[in-house]
Amino acid sequence: MSNGFSRIPSGIRGLDEMIKGGFPFPSVVLVAGTAGTGKTTFGMKFLMEGAERGEQGLFFTTLSEPTQWMLRYASQFDFIKKEYFGNEVKYEDMGLLLQREGYEELLDFIDDKIAENMPQRIVIDPITVVGAFFEEEYRLFLFELTNLLKNWQAVTVLTGEINPGEQYPAQISYAVDSVILLTMLEEEGTRRKYLEVLKMRGTDHTAGRQPVTITTEDGIVVLKSRF
Repeated sequence: MSNGFSRIPSGIRGLDEMIKGGFPFPSVVLVAGTAGTGKTTFGMKFLMEGAERGEQGLFFTTLSEPTQWMLRYASQFDFIKKEYFGNEVKYEDMGLLLQREGYEELLDFIDDKIAENMPQRIVIDPITVVGAFFEEEYRLFLFELTNLLKNWQAVTVLTGEINPGEQYPAQISYAVDSVILLTMLEEEGTRRKYLEVLKMRGTDHTAGRQPVTITTEDGIVVLKSRF
């Protein structure tokens, strides 16, 4: 899987049909959305798909959340197998490191953990928290991070929180290979969720918002995939 035309499936039902079979391998993917749109669920489904296929996964959180939090979160979903944590999916908390160290130390930590685990799938959730700590150095951090990640044989999903009035986190989007937007709109008194592929470098893709739902069995499902 070393050439630029290889792909790995996302694990999101209906998404791979939109992006010619999966994410280019290796690549860096931004999954952006407001709170409650399913970003963490997307990342976990991506990692669980890999674990089912015998691929190593690595999950970085930036929120100072212990492993127990992840296990409680996992208990909501049937597709998450707790026995994978610590084995096929390694969990690393970067929250305290963010508060105590500079961006170069954070990059070294990420690089060391990737070298230690040699994952094919990586999730950093959410990457936008880092901006609050590094401020003026945030853009440089993102540039160096994406270059670091592209040097490894892996697909990385970065989740990004969207601020009010913002379509997507602009500082990150320029550096990544792909941008997927998760939105929640109120229509006729009902909140509906959508997925849109805004950018997929080197890949033709289905354009426009596609309706999605989040289920305990499958996580995020692109609804048109049911028909």
